Amino acid sequence: MRPIRPLFAVRSRRSTRSRTSSVAAVALGAALVLTATACGPSEDNAAGDSSSAQPGDSNGDDKIQIPDAWKDKLKENGIDLDEWKNGAWKNWNKDDWLREAGDFVNPIIEDLWDPDRMRDADKNPDRGVDENDISGDQGVTDPTPKPVEAAAVKAPYHDQVAESGKLFFDGPEGSMVCSATVVKDPAHPGKSNMVWTAGHCVHAGAKGGWYRNMVFVPSYNNSGKSVAELQNAPKEEVAPYGVWWGDWAQTSDQWIEQGGPTGGAGAPYDFAVIHVKPEKGSEGKSLEETVGSALPVDFNAPAVPQIDTMTATGYPAAPPFDGQKMFQCADKPGRLSLTKPDPTMYRVGCTMTGGSSGGGWVTKGQDGKPALVSNTSIGPVTAGWLAGPRLGKEAKGIYSAVSKKFADK
Repeated sequence: MRPIRPLFAVRSRRSTRSRTSSVAAVALGAALVLTATACGPSEDNAAGDSSSAQPGDSNGDDKIQIPDAWKDKLKENGIDLDEWKNGAWKNWNKDDWLREAGDFVNPIIEDLWDPDRMRDADKNPDRGVDENDISGDQGVTDPTPKPVEAAAVKAPYHDQVAESGKLFFDGPEGSMVCSATVVKDPAHPGKSNMVWTAGHCVHAGAKGGWYRNMVFVPSYNNSGKSVAELQNAPKEEVAPYGVWWGDWAQTSDQWIEQGGPTGGAGAPYDFAVIHVKPEKGSEGKSLEETVGSALPVDFNAPAVPQIDTMTATGYPAAPPFDGQKMFQCADKPGRLSLTKPDPTMYRVGCTMTGGSSGGGWVTKGQDGKPALVSNTSIGPVTAGWLAGPRLGKEAKGIYSAVSKKFADK
């Protein structure tokens, strides 16, 4: 989550592009496998249509084949694959930090995220602030909810919340973490490779760019081991359902133009969708088939007074948590309005901290079955509550665009 700070100035009028486009700026990346050996057939099939040239395809001579279009794109951005693999991705010079639509590349570096690196990743794209450091409560805002103590999810996590997992990525400050959820893909019923998270978990906002080395690990630390027990745990225990690299990501124009590590700017549009593919073979199975479940997304959830409870899930990493275990908060939601022009957000009492950002909020959908209706976006440093965006036409536009992009693959 992103702790809130005051919005000192009235938000400027949105650009013409923001007003006319309900679909967010797009980040797209080829999942290019940066190893000396080629991908196996199962990896190619898992990515989609094996008859087309996919990033990382092999011609059978153990040499990575990169589509010419992507070679040109990488050259345009001054990226040399060998240099990137050997550490050039650690260069966060502002002039070199890609931030615009179409700039994002996320080459697969096999085994970069080993168990130790996952365990030690503890940064989150947040900043601590005072709980009273909030302003701009306009429109409909309900009283601050009472804190709800986060409850540890019973292990194995996959038996309880199979769709939930942990997001790992690199930023200027080091290895970072968020939470995310497997969601259904209307173009591929039962075979989704789509993940829902927060916009600030994929892009730094107005003063930054796209994060790097982005991977999703469903049911991370499935058995709920402690930090000490994870010291010698094999990767199969830490990531029992594999490591899935983002090969396409999309968030909102509003987040890219207004968002930041603190404050409420862009928060009502703080959502993102990532399309993923496995780091190593998944026997031709999609992410949804691999974990056995995916949640539908409800873009027309009932009004707040009609919702009895919402359940937020995540891997909180800031103290008193350590980021290794999954937690949940269930509460009747209230409303939080930061500025009149923007949609009112949901708010629940919850003591989860940074690291839970991007985790899904679930309630009964239109058909009475569980559906994702929001994600963790902001909250105070004292961790008494969380707020998440209401998913409307902008969110649906992003979701539909990612689905359509991979509809024929």
